[in-house]
Amino acid sequence: MAAKRRIDTMEENRRKLLAAARKAFATKGFAASSMDELTADAGLTRGALYHNFGDKTGLLGAVVAEIDGEMAERAKQAGALAGDGWEGLLAEGAAYIEMALNPEVRRVVLLDGPAFLGDPSRWPSQNACLAVTKQAVAELVSDGVMKPVDVEAAARLLSGAALNAALWVASSDDPQSVLPKAIAAFRLMAGGFLAERR
Repeated sequence: MAAKRRIDTMEENRRKLLAAARKAFATKGFAASSMDELTADAGLTRGALYHNFGDKTGLLGAVVAEIDGEMAERAKQAGALAGDGWEGLLAEGAAYIEMALNPEVRRVVLLDGPAFLGDPSRWPSQNACLAVTKQAVAELVSDGVMKPVDVEAAARLLSGAALNAALWVASSDDPQSVLPKAIAAFRLMAGGFLAERR
């Protein structure tokens, strides 16, 4: 019983720190958020932060993974509403790019994430998205909708294009005007994978 209580307390502390960090990173940015403020907002000590996340950068990684997972789910929902598999793949990419307009996504995932965590293609959350894209591409190639192409290569290019378009939108001085250009170019580029008969 005591072990279960300890595990529940640890999980509750983790959730509190994630919530406090998510709020601080979105409003102040990672660099301007102090560990003392984060832990005070969560009602915890620095020791709890170190125990759960190693350090402030580890906490950022956990926040980015949480938001990135939510982004993937929203993109998946957009794809499900699109109709067929091809339009679904395009809708998922466009939805991901469009999320760069969300202030939390923009600041935490697309600006601070790469700046402090490094190359997004190495993030576990991005690799989970890549796995979903690979599955969709494999089905589209198998069904003859896409040209016969190496599934991993195509999935990496499509995922990378959506990510880089989102990074462009996020870092732009005028994201609203960049967004439609980014989505149009993404769709045009992706169209090169379509089988001729489509």
